[in-house]
Amino acid sequence: MSKRRKKKKYPATLKLLCTVTVLLLGAAGYTIGNDGITPISDTASQSAQGVYQDAQTNLSANAGDLTVHFVDIGQGDCMVLTQDDHAMIIDAGDNDKGTLVQSYLEYLGISELDYAILTHPDADHIGGADVVLYKFDCDRVLMPDHSSDTKTYEDVIRVIDDKQIPVEHPVPGDTYTFGNASFTVLSPSKEYKDNNNNSIVIRLTYGNTTFLMTGDAEEEAEEDMLSSGLPLSADVLKLGHHGSSSSTSDDFLSAVDPTWAVISCAEGNKYGHPHAETMNKLRAAGVSVFRTDEQGTITATTDGTTITWNASPSETWQTGEGRSSE
Repeated sequence: MSKRRKKKKYPATLKLLCTVTVLLLGAAGYTIGNDGITPISDTASQSAQGVYQDAQTNLSANAGDLTVHFVDIGQGDCMVLTQDDHAMIIDAGDNDKGTLVQSYLEYLGISELDYAILTHPDADHIGGADVVLYKFDCDRVLMPDHSSDTKTYEDVIRVIDDKQIPVEHPVPGDTYTFGNASFTVLSPSKEYKDNNNNSIVIRLTYGNTTFLMTGDAEEEAEEDMLSSGLPLSADVLKLGHHGSSSSTSDDFLSAVDPTWAVISCAEGNKYGHPHAETMNKLRAAGVSVFRTDEQGTITATTDGTTITWNASPSETWQTGEGRSSE
């Protein structure tokens, strides 16, 4: 286990001044990096407006609250978690999203990461991780013991090796602390033929509130989690594989029994996510749904008792194929 670096403490007024400066620069289309103040890409600049709004939401949270940001990075996954001066990411979007995620972290005033969980080697989950890990110090990378021969994967591994970031391949039952929160790994329990099923799945607990983050885990991995004996129930379920019908089986949804579900996907994506079968299940189970394709970045903030959101749940029940679920 790596030794955690001691974080520098700064006066509150200085922190506020720095935050305001970063927000103003971001709104003007600039980012602060190792090379000074530089223009950011049009895509990142356009996203800065949404980032600014979410940063304000985060700043209004009470000290000690846990905030989970389901970042709108199009077709892919990226979650940013903060609790006091602790921060971590779960995935970082596709290859062209690294700068966007970098900008988001900078807007939130994040300078280093406790963890980077890279759920599996698919590009829409780890493509932006090389940029993020290059720009930010990170205490530990958690990733499945499953490699890939893609350039995307090799780029990420190269940065990890160059910066000598400790890497762990967790197994079900492994538990990690994250500030005053903790998370337990639920999957993968073995190496699967399907890359999606090799996704790291975690159950995050803060006080009496719980979040289940599933990567792209599909029904085969869900069956193994159901038979593992590990707790699966959660208040919030980040749906597996962007709401695909290959994930969120009836038995798995029943075991998790979420109040809320979050779907991360792009508007008009070519895969038709989320699928009608999944939306019908959620609707029948009375689960409230948030969607990045309809609502942009979603944030959930908890004091350990109550979870509050930056938006109201979606009411369309629209599928990715452009149909309303039945």
